[in-house]
Amino acid sequence: MFDEFNGMMDEALLSITSKIVKRNTTRTVDINGLAMGGGAPIVVQSMTNTDTRDIRATLAQIDALVEAGCELVRVAVLDEKAAASLKNICQEAAVPIVADIHFDYKLALQAIEAGVSKLRINPGNIGEQKRVEAVVSLAKERSVPIRIGVNAGSLARSVIEKHGGRVPMALVESALQHVHILEKLCFEDIVISLKASDVPTTVSAYQLMAERVNYPLHLGITEAGTPFHGTIKSSVGLGIILAIGIGDTLRISLTGDPVEEVEVGYSILRSLGLRQRGIEFISCPTCGRCQVDLISMAEAVEKRLQHVHAPLRVAVMGCPVNGPGEAKDADFGIAAGKDNVVLFRRGKVVGSFPAADGVDALVKAVEAEAEQ
Repeated sequence: MFDEFNGMMDEALLSITSKIVKRNTTRTVDINGLAMGGGAPIVVQSMTNTDTRDIRATLAQIDALVEAGCELVRVAVLDEKAAASLKNICQEAAVPIVADIHFDYKLALQAIEAGVSKLRINPGNIGEQKRVEAVVSLAKERSVPIRIGVNAGSLARSVIEKHGGRVPMALVESALQHVHILEKLCFEDIVISLKASDVPTTVSAYQLMAERVNYPLHLGITEAGTPFHGTIKSSVGLGIILAIGIGDTLRISLTGDPVEEVEVGYSILRSLGLRQRGIEFISCPTCGRCQVDLISMAEAVEKRLQHVHAPLRVAVMGCPVNGPGEAKDADFGIAAGKDNVVLFRRGKVVGSFPAADGVDALVKAVEAEAEQ
């Protein structure tokens, strides 16, 4: 498996270095006006970690996610009270809402009636055929797509034994079993996810699935970890998958504030040139040539520009060797010397300031541009 994984990394690096990421062609799924697949922009989504029964807390978190750029929000539906809360949540939320449901088909029916825009449910897990038919029939009537979500940690024992473990093909077979149930009922508004907590398994599973279906694929490394380690794991795994052209939506799974998931998601997409939202920061790692407190300057610039959503490239450089060139290549940048900084705007010098005023000068210039 790891030889295959290394081959995928080579293919991904070739795609990146040639600056060509040719996306797989998938069918379009409409989620209450939000297009997923079919060449549409890759959708950035997240999931609330509030108690869905607490409507006000859930809506507050949804608002925070939307402010960060989240385009689709999933909420857990644990019981009938949570399902009953969905009507108000769907009415007030600024983005489509996905109901996350396991096993209980009645909750799926309630969620659709409440106005959710999408279901996350595995049809093979909700019991007898008539239950599946009831959910599919109402989903068809209300134009509610279904995401089949397979997780390596919850694969059926029979599939694990057949394939000798929680390997990529086991995830693919498990997902296809659910897909076939929906296809037999002539339901094709399907999105598929195949998530494991390790990168090689996840990458291989998505590549295998992309060869077999044309449904939109929802990307993620499940249970990726805390923000630091989870961001690294997600960036490596999803970066490889996206670079070989696979993926129509993503959710970063971090143990923390879900707003961070959205920020990381956009950063990954921006790094590959797939979405442009917010500031791309460039700053040098510092070395003995740096004669200013560049670490504090870079941190201050990043913090003060968090509210800017315009797709701008901003550089904070402290090296007299590479600094001017990097600052010139950015939309805005400062290159620091011993006592002063030079401010660049798209390659042209627009001012020179004492080092202590460099952050203010850069932030004001970026904010002025963003307002336009």
